[in-house]
Amino acid sequence: MSQFISTALSRLVVDGALPRIDSRLAASTEPYTGEPAMIPHADSRWSMIHFGSFLPLLPEPFRYLNTMTLIGITDTEIFDNDQLTAPDPRNTSTVLASTAHDDHHFYTAYDASSDCDFAADGSHLRWSNALTIDVDGDSAHVVGTYPTFSVDYRLSITDQVSYFVKSPVYDHLSLLAPYRGTITDGNGTTEISGLGTFEYARASTPQGLLRPTVNAVWKLPADFFTYQIIEIDERTQILLTDVSARGRTACRLVHVRVLGEETSVLDDVRFEVLEYGEPQQDPWGRSMRVPSRFRWTANDSGREVLNLECRPDSPWRFGHGRGYVGAYSYDGSFRSRDVSGSGYIEWVDTQAEPRQG
Repeated sequence: MSQFISTALSRLVVDGALPRIDSRLAASTEPYTGEPAMIPHADSRWSMIHFGSFLPLLPEPFRYLNTMTLIGITDTEIFDNDQLTAPDPRNTSTVLASTAHDDHHFYTAYDASSDCDFAADGSHLRWSNALTIDVDGDSAHVVGTYPTFSVDYRLSITDQVSYFVKSPVYDHLSLLAPYRGTITDGNGTTEISGLGTFEYARASTPQGLLRPTVNAVWKLPADFFTYQIIEIDERTQILLTDVSARGRTACRLVHVRVLGEETSVLDDVRFEVLEYGEPQQDPWGRSMRVPSRFRWTANDSGREVLNLECRPDSPWRFGHGRGYVGAYSYDGSFRSRDVSGSGYIEWVDTQAEPRQG
């Protein structure tokens, strides 16, 4: 019965409601105007908030840096770890930070009512002694102090915006953001710079009205998610996204951003897993398949724009909801020129799990 409910719900949301209310494609070609405001929305109908910053191309051995935070419960299958829920689930907050190097992996849950400090205007965000994000106009300062490494970098936030969802109940956006700073660990301090992202999401979910954790049967049946970032060159960044729910595509897009110039989005996109590697096991013993080789292709008016074959080749770091993050090597073509390099990947796949009911 629960499988029937979740399948029906996915059809209702993905096939019915979402296309009618989502304006992400048009919004992804216009400058960001400050709406929606990037604020934590404590004690409001926005029951899930996400702040994040992603640096997809760092020098070896780091390769990438992710700073991923959630405030509240998403009410989705792929992102909620109910084992970490605070006494009031609406106060649950998590931080995931990692690189591809050594033991650079931090994933911790907090009770926002006692462990965190979020300014109402979003100018100062603090997760205990681990992470602070200070935002002043078009500048963000990120300081992370983790057991095995620390980071200190500043982002110059542009108005070049990409939307994964833009609707009355869920907004999720990414702003192109050049950065400069440092990573420090036991081997010393490394200067870093490049094209990063500053990201924000807000969602209104049933958890905003209910104190108890929502039963798994009623969580939104999103069961596959991958989000990837590639810094093609010093001015060009592409974002690759594929999200589905019970076989229904909720988002399969390629965003292209050229610093100070183009911001565009392609929706004629194909994502294929060519081979799977050894499954990963999370702290609670749940197994998840992960790819060892995959391909992206994208067309614009029938002309091929992107064709990449990719091979994950870094440790998988747990904590992106129920899934993982890491790095991969890619080669192929972008706009008729050969490209190769290293990209950043987020991966959550619960499609192969047995369903209840």
